Amino acid sequence: MAGGAVESAAAKGSGNPRYLQIADELAEQIRTRVLAPDAKVPSETELMKRYGVAVGTVRRAIAELRIRDLVVTHHGRGSYVKGRPPVQRKSSDRFRRAHRKAGKAAYLAEADRSGASVHVSVLYVGAADAPPDVAQRLGVGVGEKVLARRRLYFSDGVPTEEATSYLPWDVAQDIPELFAENPGGGGIYARLEEHGHLLVEFVETIRARLATKQETTALKLSPGAPVIHLVRDAVVEGGRVVEVCDTVMAGDQFVLDYRIPAVD
Repeated sequence: MAGGAVESAAAKGSGNPRYLQIADELAEQIRTRVLAPDAKVPSETELMKRYGVAVGTVRRAIAELRIRDLVVTHHGRGSYVKGRPPVQRKSSDRFRRAHRKAGKAAYLAEADRSGASVHVSVLYVGAADAPPDVAQRLGVGVGEKVLARRRLYFSDGVPTEEATSYLPWDVAQDIPELFAENPGGGGIYARLEEHGHLLVEFVETIRARLATKQETTALKLSPGAPVIHLVRDAVVEGGRVVEVCDTVMAGDQFVLDYRIPAVD
């Protein structure tokens, strides 16, 4: 067959639909590194010739490989075998006050643990209207002015998460560093505590879902890729929420670790 691949007898006799047979063949080539990490998968035309099938069958096979998290598809460029970058671990440890006092924001503390090379691109800092869910969490009116800080985080050059922090305007307006792209060592939580807003807990709500079109573009995901949607409240003494951080993370890039006390 064209391209040097030989379709296995097991695949032919499996009784599975044709697209699954092709997906299984390609998955085996990926497993055995005939198709190495980051290698380009043969084009639709090549696969049509190789397996004697229509384009729709080939596309279903590639979609199956995406579901199995084996390939990533870039519009206009084709599909590539997924590399296996180190998974980043998001643990409750990243919010320790000791990190802030040492001048490390949470994402820098995470980088130290993962060994990855990280950087952040600040997309927007300024006034915004509070979205309904954020307004409810902050205890402000829907559409009320808040400070928004939107960032895109990279690990080893790959975009892995996009986050927007929302802070009540009456809190933010007295802390000029919060309006800077770089708020200084320890990040915005260090600046809040320096101005008397002592943080006592963080409350996170997490769900998994499919990426939106905008998120697929921003994080360079395959169509239909999963994301982790995490929303965090930063709570100070007295119970007030002084920041809501809305974060979308590439689902295959993170493991979430939490330490939960077993005492009252």
